[in-house]
Amino acid sequence: MKKGFDNEKYLKMQSEHIRERISKFGNKLYLEFGGKLFDDFHASRVLPGFEPDSKLQMLLQLKEQAEIVIVISAEDIEENKVRGDYGITYDSDVLRLIDAFQSVGLFVGSVCLTKFADQPAAKLFQQRLEEMGIKSYRHYKIPGYPSDVKFIVSDEGYGKNDYIETEKPLVVVTAPGPGSGKMATCLSQLYHEHKRGIPAGYAKFETFPIWNIPLKHPVNLAYEAATADLNDVNMIDPFHLEAYGKTTVNYNRDIEIFPVVNAMFELIWGESPYKSPTDMGVNMAGNCIIDDEACCKASKQEIIRRFYKCRCEKKRKGESKDDLVKLELLMKQAGITEEDRAVVTAALSKEQETNGKPAAAIELPDGRIITGRTTDLLGAVSSAMLNALKELAGIPDEVDLVAPEAIEPIQALKTNYLGSINPRLHTDEILIALSSSASHNEMAMKAIKQLPLLKGCDAHTTVLVSTVDEQTCQKLGIQLTSEPRYEEDGRKYHKH
Repeated sequence: MKKGFDNEKYLKMQSEHIRERISKFGNKLYLEFGGKLFDDFHASRVLPGFEPDSKLQMLLQLKEQAEIVIVISAEDIEENKVRGDYGITYDSDVLRLIDAFQSVGLFVGSVCLTKFADQPAAKLFQQRLEEMGIKSYRHYKIPGYPSDVKFIVSDEGYGKNDYIETEKPLVVVTAPGPGSGKMATCLSQLYHEHKRGIPAGYAKFETFPIWNIPLKHPVNLAYEAATADLNDVNMIDPFHLEAYGKTTVNYNRDIEIFPVVNAMFELIWGESPYKSPTDMGVNMAGNCIIDDEACCKASKQEIIRRFYKCRCEKKRKGESKDDLVKLELLMKQAGITEEDRAVVTAALSKEQETNGKPAAAIELPDGRIITGRTTDLLGAVSSAMLNALKELAGIPDEVDLVAPEAIEPIQALKTNYLGSINPRLHTDEILIALSSSASHNEMAMKAIKQLPLLKGCDAHTTVLVSTVDEQTCQKLGIQLTSEPRYEEDGRKYHKH
């Protein structure tokens, strides 16, 4: 994929801008950190050149000044809320985040439990943190939040929350997911710091929407597609336009809450340092786009992928957390259709050529499209993947990388002993078979070495695939979509 984003420039510019904001507030800044810190794959997909751990690398440049406070809602603990991407509960993810931060040398000061109301599961989690030697604090649900500003900014509101003891000039407030209470935690801390005579400040770091590119830019539309389940809508910041006469982009939740936040700042400090939600932000990503066309192209593909993902969820579960109507509208706004995804057309054509056999297509880094079809031995994705590896390695199509006699015992194991209905090899199984062949087959070894080149490649299948195939593609970095239909007409449930 063509590079559209200067990651090195971003790391330098972003860390410098945060340092400036720290100095502006007397060397104490609470930075609300939105989005994913370690694995921002959405950003890397829509901004080619953005590294998934860019935010982490940027923080590492500030690690001598920074400490982390992880925020989790006690309600989410009680409800066993699960992160969709990892399949783990939010409380387990807090522990994962602590390990991840500490493993790279970042100091995790504490964990804050928000919306605390004596939930039994939350109390048990706090006890667990204590046993692990991790400091934790409680912030309570405040009646009338966020509209009753005078009550919130009082000893009966924020004043009842625990004061989180921090050591460093930069306090990064992050969470396992949205709705955890990061902003409320920051504002509560400002109130407590002010009571102690410490002139602390607040800023917000969200990568998207990007404030200094157009409202309907594909990068910003792709953000709306990614948050179709949250009903986030990108909007022109009216406060910024009124204050400065400049058009900037923000999103509905920040714009709606800004008058309340501003009133809180005024009660805490006497006056607000910000004239708009855009002022609160410190994001420099828009200044590091070096090829707008490449970012537009990548973002349009992301919107189509989100559209297919939603359709497949609806087919499998009867519903989707994402709003299909909204995704269709975003595609119209971006001026794209399913046909703009080249692998879709290629896969459907291959299926037609092979009399309705399920097919798959993979687009290689140089734009070549390789297809595969379902056979007696292999599923469509496995077939296309093998063909792609052959093409990348310059191996003739007629060469068998894995002998049929090596595949048959695996099929027998699956169907005779492991209870599988489908005898064909999934992607993980064919890769294991290929690895086994590599010990005595030079061509197989050559093919295995091409696997890293599949990272970032688009792929499409004409039927829904197994969870195993989806997960293998995800691990390899293949961006897979599927038609929302099962291989067999009339099938109601997906058999793996």
